[in-house]
Amino acid sequence: MDPTELDQIGAALEQAKSAAKIYRRLTGKPLGITGEIAEFEAARILGLELSQARQPGYDAERISGDHVVKVQIKGRRITKDAKPGQRIGSIRFEHDWDTVVLVILDEDFEPVEIYEAERSTIKIALEKPGSKARNERGALSVSKFKSIGVLLWSRDHSSA
Repeated sequence: MDPTELDQIGAALEQAKSAAKIYRRLTGKPLGITGEIAEFEAARILGLELSQARQPGYDAERISGDHVVKVQIKGRRITKDAKPGQRIGSIRFEHDWDTVVLVILDEDFEPVEIYEAERSTIKIALEKPGSKARNERGALSVSKFKSIGVLLWSRDHSSA
């Protein structure tokens, strides 16, 4: 994506963020834009190349030496009134992907932290006995993902 496109997408997402905050204030429900914002912010901050829409298994690619790393991007908005045990979206293994990036957003949909975990590490965590949500739905908690992942970027430090 060229810088002009990034600027245009960023401007459109700023309008969407404003609409989402108003919508939540009025209805108490989320508007459902967290995933798109997470993808954009991960690409912008980490220099990822976003994939075509509806690409099965992954959302972006990163060149690492002579290897293309297929990156699945998850986002979670954490609000002040958030309950503990927040979960990220399901992670499935039937498609091709190498790593998952989790973008943590604040109440204003601004990125706070970005973590990354490898496929093999996630598979071990999801197959660990004890949680129906984790085992059957492929849903890790945010805190579990943070514990198995690597902090790539933090707003407080601009990079980890």
